[in-house]
Amino acid sequence: MRRLLVGVVLFTFVMLAAAPAGAITFGELDGDLHPNVGAVVIEDEGQYFPICSGTLIAPRVFLTAAHCVGDGERLWVSFDSTFDQASARHAGTADAHDLFATGGANNTYDIAVIVLDDRLATIEPAELPEAGLLDDLKADHELRDQTFTAVGYGTVRDDKTGGPHALQDNADRRYALQSALSLQKAWFQLSMQPSTDDGGTCYGDSGGPHFLGGVDSNLVVSITVTGDRFCRATDKTYRLDTTWAHEFLDDYVTLP
Repeated sequence: MRRLLVGVVLFTFVMLAAAPAGAITFGELDGDLHPNVGAVVIEDEGQYFPICSGTLIAPRVFLTAAHCVGDGERLWVSFDSTFDQASARHAGTADAHDLFATGGANNTYDIAVIVLDDRLATIEPAELPEAGLLDDLKADHELRDQTFTAVGYGTVRDDKTGGPHALQDNADRRYALQSALSLQKAWFQLSMQPSTDDGGTCYGDSGGPHFLGGVDSNLVVSITVTGDRFCRATDKTYRLDTTWAHEFLDDYVTLP
């Protein structure tokens, strides 16, 4: 299965390599704005490839999506703002939620961590939300007024009308600003409609964070898990303020 995934990644790189440089679904280069956001990296025949994104939430704990990893799998994480074969890599072991993909459409428990071999003392971890934070914002009629910031290393686009041909290869950490659409039991849907000045995520951004607030925010409230096929309408993210997310994360970090 891992070999198949590597093949898909390589195929995507080859098909998109000739595309011009662009921005993450109508976003911007991140540079040093979010140094705690990194790429999940796999190795194949001596070459390294980023496959997903994620966030450092403790000196040895990297948060990502369960569908990005195999439970117990050895992987690497890179925090370089541009990934290449010379990028610094930090080894670790993946641990996915025990109920991943067993809960049905209402809750897939699509959450995992990579426990790093070494502490990363030079990177400030991201903050996690209090339980029920998004529910409280919705109850106070404040959720739709918030700005959210998506960050990741995934495929990009800046063409508002194109189909699959508009997707472009990417090796950079990028960000985009978003607004809220709807809140569900396990899911938080965000707009990535360019017509409303929203950006968003695409293939390879899975596991990456959605910060509550603008580019200076350090509070991660959900992670990318899926979205629309052409990366220009809706981000479907997995909430981090729920009971089941907190029960999983409590084994690795101190929660608010």
